[in-house]
Amino acid sequence: MSTTYVAGTEDASQSAVSWGAVLAGGVAAASLTIVLLVFGTAMGFAAVSPWSGRGISATTFKISAGIFLVVTAMLSSTVGGYIAGRLRTKWTGAHSEEVLFRDTAHGFLAWGFATVLGVAILGAATTILLGGATAGLVQGGTQAAAQTASATPNDYFIDTLLRPATTGTTPQAQTDPAAVRREVSVIFTRGLTSGGDISANDRAYLVQMVSARTGLPQADAEKRVNDVIAAAKEAAEEARKFTMASALWLTLAMLLGAFSASAAAIEGGQLRDGTWRGVVGSRRRLQQAN
Repeated sequence: MSTTYVAGTEDASQSAVSWGAVLAGGVAAASLTIVLLVFGTAMGFAAVSPWSGRGISATTFKISAGIFLVVTAMLSSTVGGYIAGRLRTKWTGAHSEEVLFRDTAHGFLAWGFATVLGVAILGAATTILLGGATAGLVQGGTQAAAQTASATPNDYFIDTLLRPATTGTTPQAQTDPAAVRREVSVIFTRGLTSGGDISANDRAYLVQMVSARTGLPQADAEKRVNDVIAAAKEAAEEARKFTMASALWLTLAMLLGAFSASAAAIEGGQLRDGTWRGVVGSRRRLQQAN
């Protein structure tokens, strides 16, 4: 029969948290995560091919990558949580339900430490995962602008201020290809990030620049500008969807990782104390333990 837990009955000299076990479990989980991610990257390159008809489709790749991320989080967290539970100190005099809570906390702390450690070690990779797709919303323009050391947020307004007349003249920037690319990149970046479209005035200016640069008639230059803007908007929409899906998969992986670490720490702790009897956390097991 279950007994009532009275605070203070356990050994007061023992800490409720075995930080050594938590750190060991966290390091193990983070290390296994890195190994699995490297393996997953290799498998991803093997599954994708630039040749038509070879390799898996983009949709299948995205779903497979999300599932692999979840499995990686659960597997590494399970190992880390189990180590944290198995290596923790045996609490003398603590009630079984208190031990159950502490084991759960140890698994969660090991998962939290592994997460923080993974972000610190793989900071660049995490930034790419969460922000790379967002940057892809304006990939062409942003990359070109980033390559120009003098690019600033005010370049768009400065360029607008210094635009030449559009009647019978050629923009002065046309004489400098680097300046042309920078100005076009700024227009695309601002248009696709601020309001989701490029204004009529900017479109007209782009038509003028394309016509002067390529020698295309006005109508053909306008068609080319509209086609490129439409393609850029389509790419931005795909990048937005990818960002959303990546964030959802990552959230699911983290939640399941935390749960797996906590459950594994319970099992590891029970095996450490010799009280494990099958189903972790069942009421029947708790009653038998008492």
